[in-house]
Amino acid sequence: MRSRRFSLGITLAAVIALVNIGAAPRAAAQQFQILYNFAFNSGSFAGVTFDSSGNLYGTTSGGGAYSNGTVYELSPQAGGGWTQTILHSFNDNDVDGYEPYAGLAMDSAGNLYGTTRLGGSQNEGTAFELIPEGGGVWAEKVLHSFGSKSGDGTFPYSNPILDSAGNVYGTTQQGGSYRSGTVFELTHSASGWAEKVLHSFNPGEGDGYNPYAGLIFDSAGNLYGTTYACNCSYGNLGTVFELKHASSGGWSEKVLHSFVENGVDGTYPYAGLIIDTAGNLYGTTAKGGTGTANCGDGCGTVFKLTHLTGSIWKETILHNFAEDTADGGFPVGSLSFDAAGNLYGTTTVGGTFNDGTVFELKPGTAGSWTEIVLHSFDEGDGDGPSGAVTLDASGNLYSTALGGSANDGGNVFEIIP
Repeated sequence: MRSRRFSLGITLAAVIALVNIGAAPRAAAQQFQILYNFAFNSGSFAGVTFDSSGNLYGTTSGGGAYSNGTVYELSPQAGGGWTQTILHSFNDNDVDGYEPYAGLAMDSAGNLYGTTRLGGSQNEGTAFELIPEGGGVWAEKVLHSFGSKSGDGTFPYSNPILDSAGNVYGTTQQGGSYRSGTVFELTHSASGWAEKVLHSFNPGEGDGYNPYAGLIFDSAGNLYGTTYACNCSYGNLGTVFELKHASSGGWSEKVLHSFVENGVDGTYPYAGLIIDTAGNLYGTTAKGGTGTANCGDGCGTVFKLTHLTGSIWKETILHNFAEDTADGGFPVGSLSFDAAGNLYGTTTVGGTFNDGTVFELKPGTAGSWTEIVLHSFDEGDGDGPSGAVTLDASGNLYSTALGGSANDGGNVFEIIP
């Protein structure tokens, strides 16, 4: 029996259960291989991060020495295969965080940064750094325990990002001035790390709230992200927002798009965004779209936002999931680009065996996009992939499955096109 013991918001497992996609002939499979099987109930919601030597890094929300999650490294071996090393086991000891849901960021020195949704001095999550000390030893430093001051954010699910100065940015799903989530910055000085709340989401003012995903920068240093919910005129279904950096040092937020339950638009974006060289934004929604035949209220979408003029952004739906029974559904991971502009991602359900997919979207003429299901999971090779896809220089794809596989604890996998 598969294990999917972790939850997001209104409970990821409960929402997945709403989607009922029938079996269909499997699409032509690419070369799929499992690099590492996690232990029972380890579970990785996040994708993986490469270093310059080709090692992979990621997190599990369970497992490890204290059963509270890990940061791991996978190293390729000369004769083939991969070796796993646990760099840190999270410990619920009122200092360390535990249960990381997000992936990692790496700075130029090889230090790793991440978040845990629980733990720390307030048991409301942490931001942490892992520093390599040589000889395979890594030292963890808790940079911030959330909830430690009035108006602070709580329960971060998001992966952090770094600016050129080494400052760390992310979101918290709750907390802040209105208890509905924040965008935060962590800055480093000789006296240590200090947190600044850049924005507190306010559901009473038409703002989005409860962000699960991390942030991205544009070339001007502005931040973009998504919120899972919104107290907007069309319903409680999520937003895309921008935080603009002013020369005075402040930040101002603008909602670029509010998702609408109208049988066309997507709803409930769990995932973050990516941006192309023209400044267009791309993302996924977990529900909504036109694929209602198999999903009731839609199995999710891939969307694009294009800046037209002033404050006007145009949304285009690039793909509606579950238009046929071989398609995936309920995507919660961010997208990735390859060098040719193709999009890649994962869905937590759907495909031939309803255990999730890895998909590619290829741009065509006149704005059309064609989806190719690269792999349909069948529980034996994993199920419920929830993270983003990472590409290497050869175009091979890497990510994680949340459950299933040999130990019913998920895995790290590779797809060779």
